[in-house]
Amino acid sequence: MNPLPLSNSLIEEQKRFLTRRWFFRDCGVGLGSIALQSLLGGRLAADAALNPLAPKKAPQPARAKRVIYLFMAGAPSHLELFDHKPELTKFNGKLPPAELLKGYRAAFINPNSTLLGPKFKFAKHGRSGQELSEILPQLATVADDITLIRSMHTDAFNHAPGQIFMTTGSQQFGRPSFGSWVTYGLGSESTDLPGFVVFSTGNKGVSGGQSCWGSGFLPTVHNGVLFRNGAEPVLFLNNPPGVDRELQRDTLDTVRRMNEQRLGVVGDPEISTRINSYEMAYRMQASAPELMDLNHESKETLEMYGAEPGKSSFANACLLSRRLIERGVRFVQIFHESWDQHGNLTADLKKNCLATDRASAALVRDLKQRGLLEDTIVVWGGEFGRTPMVQGGNDGRDHHPNAFSYWVAGGGFKPGITWGESDDLGFNAVKDKVHVHDFHATLLHLLGFDHTKLTYRFQGRDFRLTDVHGEVVHGLLA
Repeated sequence: MNPLPLSNSLIEEQKRFLTRRWFFRDCGVGLGSIALQSLLGGRLAADAALNPLAPKKAPQPARAKRVIYLFMAGAPSHLELFDHKPELTKFNGKLPPAELLKGYRAAFINPNSTLLGPKFKFAKHGRSGQELSEILPQLATVADDITLIRSMHTDAFNHAPGQIFMTTGSQQFGRPSFGSWVTYGLGSESTDLPGFVVFSTGNKGVSGGQSCWGSGFLPTVHNGVLFRNGAEPVLFLNNPPGVDRELQRDTLDTVRRMNEQRLGVVGDPEISTRINSYEMAYRMQASAPELMDLNHESKETLEMYGAEPGKSSFANACLLSRRLIERGVRFVQIFHESWDQHGNLTADLKKNCLATDRASAALVRDLKQRGLLEDTIVVWGGEFGRTPMVQGGNDGRDHHPNAFSYWVAGGGFKPGITWGESDDLGFNAVKDKVHVHDFHATLLHLLGFDHTKLTYRFQGRDFRLTDVHGEVVHGLLA
């Protein structure tokens, strides 16, 4: 069979889409929207199609506009950092009560392992009296600016599913990450940088992999963009020899026209993503070098963070996060994978806090003094907690989903409070419990969304970040 001429092939393909069902489903959701677009000069649909990251107004009053999420992958021990348990010291080396372990599932250890007392001292700080570990001396200086949650709990007790659950609301691969949902709902205020930027600063990558910042079934324009560590976070910012900006612009314009023609035929949102990514890459050649040059920061700021220009560090990533949101980036997430202490707990926690405590506190302080903390949410925490029982001789703890701690700051959270409690051994959350879905619902609420209504239809079902669960924790709100 001879193939149809190209023009006839396009006509035949277009006919397949021009059905009555397609017309009412996709043409602005009905004739009323078509009339509205006509009144607005037809610009709404065109802008949304060609710039899917265009800024959007939140549907409800919002306290926050942006998020910086410091994800401590590997699961830091709440019992050594945030949740002081004198009873653990008292019963160190003894078996936990049998009724406490009934039906309990542990990841790697025998649940009947003996209890392990906390390795560090705690003290109260600030006017609020936040009780924090001695190995978090810098966080203690901003104690009155943070909200400490001691009653987090989750459904997962292994790293990959736990990290994916904490970042996507599901243990299954293929769901959109929290950052992707935020850019889907709000777009981005930056035209020269991605709306969702990711850093990975630990000893290794996260166990959950790219799913932790992926866009799942949302259009891939909402995928997190991973910036590299070190002196060159973004590759290929310079054109190869023989290619100047004028030639590059002419080439991109030609490719854009071809993609726009195809978009008009098939309406595939991935074509919009392709157009957007080409244009973003072109603009980043001008914007990224200035963004990444930390030499523009004052000596006092660099010292406050512990940042060193050109180096790879959590401190540099925190300072870059502040610079990114100043330039309109909607969501920044730093993954620091170093917190899985099955053994060598004491030494490794000291090392991890030395690498992260100063910069985490500096970020809160810096945002506050620049007037950005008021509408920026800072989140610090991992995928679950650690067991009150010992692992690794006498200096380690196993994975634990029943109780762990997070801290948040800014963006409408009530500062200087401690929310929730775990039991005397730090085993179960027992008061004002906050599930992962509740946490996500609360974050979305502060960003101006009813978490039950921020949905995306996929495979015949409306999906959302919180699945069919979650309640806003109003006690956390200022």
